[in-house]
Amino acid sequence: MTPDSEQPGTPVQEQAARTPPKRKAGVPVWRTGKPDAFLAAAVDTARTAVEGITPAATIGPHLAAKSEGDRLVTHLFESRLPGYAGWQWYAVLTRNSRSKVVTVNELGLLPSEDSILAPEWVPWAERVRPEDQQQESEADSQVTAAAETEGHATAADDPTDDAGTQAEA
Repeated sequence: MTPDSEQPGTPVQEQAARTPPKRKAGVPVWRTGKPDAFLAAAVDTARTAVEGITPAATIGPHLAAKSEGDRLVTHLFESRLPGYAGWQWYAVLTRNSRSKVVTVNELGLLPSEDSILAPEWVPWAERVRPEDQQQESEADSQVTAAAETEGHATAADDPTDDAGTQAEA
């Protein structure tokens, strides 16, 4: 490297400044490019394929057809599943070169930018706070004390002896 490449405003630093931020989990990175016209028009094929994994009532309107590469298109449909607001059904379609036969590669449900996602997982040891452990130990000692009290009260109040016969007073 030359000293010039370390100066502000050089192409290397401009490239680093243009680097996009880290994407959200579950959100696909789409390749740019014009989708295959034949596959992009195969919306009914994509919808029928998605209907194979979910009832038709849970599939909303067609949202987009995105290019994934040469003769590879992903169709997105709005999800109407309860609890999945903002999610999208997808169907990936492909075809051979010069062929008019559409093949379904993959189907599923993806979160979008508007989806509600579960929070990032935190290990148990990091989730438990000292006050949580203190409350648990206090609850255990109360249960133990209650069991001991019940055990003494029932033995003293029971008029039968060890053989199960009535004790004479």
